[in-house]
Amino acid sequence: MKKYIYTVMLVLMGITASQAQRMLPKQKGLEVSAGVLSDDKIGNDYYINLAMTVNGKNGNYQLWALEYTHQYHSYKDLRIPQETYTAEGGYSIFLLGDARKNITLNAGITGVIGYETINRGEAMLDDGAKIVSDDNFIYGAGGRLTFETYLSDRFVLVLQGRTKVLWGTDMKQFRPSAGAGIRFNF
Repeated sequence: MKKYIYTVMLVLMGITASQAQRMLPKQKGLEVSAGVLSDDKIGNDYYINLAMTVNGKNGNYQLWALEYTHQYHSYKDLRIPQETYTAEGGYSIFLLGDARKNITLNAGITGVIGYETINRGEAMLDDGAKIVSDDNFIYGAGGRLTFETYLSDRFVLVLQGRTKVLWGTDMKQFRPSAGAGIRFNF
């Protein structure tokens, strides 16, 4: 008998969850994501992102984010760290999804500003070599393609492919990445 009661409860919970409204205008969300940088090598290079979303009409939303990126460059037997701190703001447009917006595909564009440091500001290496790249303020644009699916009424799983094009840097100007995150809608 317990088995039947649990089954009925699960079915009812599933029906009520699927009837929830998604992507309500002016609804805010907090997103935490992490991922890897998709350079020629995939290894210890990663990013961590904290973002806020504000839903608009038709599944579109504003995006405001802070990000920390850490990557290494090889020189002889040394690994030289490069750290980037950025803030970005932009807009994401609904491309396709189901009628209730349980699963969506969005494309976004953002403006990016930040600061980049190489070897934590130390120009001299242990072997006497000098790093000619400087720490810089950077700016640019970003693009992202996100696949989003609701895990519950408030939690959204976000899979994303992103790229940034940065100016003011002495390092790579084009920086693609891929990652996953979770969003909590208030």
